[in-house]
Amino acid sequence: MTNPFQLLGISDDVVNAVKDLGFENPTPIQEQSIPVLLEGTNDFVGLAQTGTGKTAAFGLPLLELIDFKVNKPQALILCPTRELCLQIANDLKNFSKNIANAHVVAVYGGANIMQQLREIRQGVQIVVATPGRMLDIIGRKAIDFSNVKYVVLDEADEMLNMGFQDDINDILSTTPDDKKTWLFSATMPSEVRRIAKNYMDNPIELTMGTKNTGNVNIDHEYYIVRARDKYAALKRIVDFNPDIFGVVFCKTKLDTQDIAEHLIKDGYNADALHGDLSQQQRDKVMQRFRERNMQLLIATDVAARGIDVNNVTHVINYSLPDEIESYTHRSGRTGRAGKTGVSICIINSKELGKIRQLERIIGKQFTKAELPTGFDVCEKQLFSLVHKVHNVEVNNEQIDQYIPRIMDEFADLTKEEVIKRFASLEFNRFLDYYSKAPDLNAAVGDDRGERGERGERRGRGSEGYTRLFINLGSVDEFTRGDMLSFICNNGKIGGKSVGKIDLKGVFSFFEVEDAVADKVFEGFKSVEFNGRQVRIERSGEGGGERRGGGERRSGGFGGERRSGGGGGYRGGDRRSGGGRREGGNSGGGFRDFSGRSREDKGGSGRREGGSGERRKKW
Repeated sequence: MTNPFQLLGISDDVVNAVKDLGFENPTPIQEQSIPVLLEGTNDFVGLAQTGTGKTAAFGLPLLELIDFKVNKPQALILCPTRELCLQIANDLKNFSKNIANAHVVAVYGGANIMQQLREIRQGVQIVVATPGRMLDIIGRKAIDFSNVKYVVLDEADEMLNMGFQDDINDILSTTPDDKKTWLFSATMPSEVRRIAKNYMDNPIELTMGTKNTGNVNIDHEYYIVRARDKYAALKRIVDFNPDIFGVVFCKTKLDTQDIAEHLIKDGYNADALHGDLSQQQRDKVMQRFRERNMQLLIATDVAARGIDVNNVTHVINYSLPDEIESYTHRSGRTGRAGKTGVSICIINSKELGKIRQLERIIGKQFTKAELPTGFDVCEKQLFSLVHKVHNVEVNNEQIDQYIPRIMDEFADLTKEEVIKRFASLEFNRFLDYYSKAPDLNAAVGDDRGERGERGERRGRGSEGYTRLFINLGSVDEFTRGDMLSFICNNGKIGGKSVGKIDLKGVFSFFEVEDAVADKVFEGFKSVEFNGRQVRIERSGEGGGERRGGGERRSGGFGGERRSGGGGGYRGGDRRSGGGRREGGNSGGGFRDFSGRSREDKGGSGRREGGSGERRKKW
């Protein structure tokens, strides 16, 4: 029987590679766009939601149109983020594995540029790039685009939203005038319409569904809570969905780290993803998430752009995005490739109007949901455990040798008593926690006069905590989650005894409860990391912690000193470069002074999340 991809005009070598990846039938956008793009004679605009298979929609035709006997760049694909760049490049490598002499290079900031230059010099037909790093390589005169026949602008709306308009202009000016431009986007704001007009000649436009609408496979829900209850509401939603595998979106880098740290301390398998992480740290976090070794990924909009992870069950909007179009991209992390998913918004009553705006734009009704009671959570967790026990795979060969001893241990218990005790192992933990759990649902107007979502979220300050210095930091490839685990493991304390963690470059500060401070000192007496002694001191001892334009530690601790104006640190290190704030102000008027780190590091100075074009706000 003829494969459906062959009927679209794809060659056997590519079809076989696609089949090996488990794809049997093309998605609607692939079915509609591949025959058009295979002609290679038209500019093209494709509008479809994330998760609908856009990479194959343009990638498979490219592999048919390119002459792989020629080791020169013939196709350039531009996308907004490192993660999406790597994803596209890996997909194309997988699609072309049966094609002789096929070379695809990923060019993105945060990685070794010399290695990327070597790969380009060795010969390449397809270059996948983020704009900033691509401009760096063009500036070095290290690439020749005179043979480029096809340019693909993927996630075009997000590239414009991130302020890459000028970069795109500069890059495209180095390509031939007679090239064909293919533009793919999830939404079609006026800026994308303008880019199509400037770069294309009578493009064929294909829209899957209605412009700017949401994925039909995604259910949209919202919960109304008081601002101070947001974090508790997040935990209750997670507890009520025992098998959740989701992404939690926050506005700022500071919020992502803060939420992730508190979830880790409370026993959840979570970590943060944001623009301040090094590429190695980001890769480490994403590898854990893809391998499902992490249940919750806490992320900013830009950091999560282009993440294509299978079977994400939930997207939780801890904070609504500043720009309406961003909601479509957020919710598109779930319900991918025909699967179903849930997008949840945790809002206060003042944000109800934003929900109504979203309903009009994506063309879908949001369901107002009620946060479950403590009893509901306990019941859900109990039967989740029962289900797991019932379906667990038994390794008879290994377990049989222990059965006699197990039976002896349970000899004085009836079958019913054994079942009760197994069930109680998990049930008791949730029962204790939720026995006096309050109703977190709020009515419209309940939050009048409250402070914003920050500040009162957990009600924990530094009172009762000892601030400590440690001579390890981000240069040792620690994230705050890693540091938390390191402190707990060596200090022999629980996560709830650790307060704020302030991760710097070559050192860090962290808080522990006064009652366990001496225990932490004792635990770290002989700890080494990568061959050097780990040092713990009370903040201000031996070097004099100093505030001002930077935080300085002297006295032989690495002497890291930051510049960045007299504002000091509020929400993290203020870096030089004067970038824009990520995500603007958070819900309660808290302003993020952490500085912007551009998503495409090592590029032309474009900032993460900056907006070179006017975008639709609430």
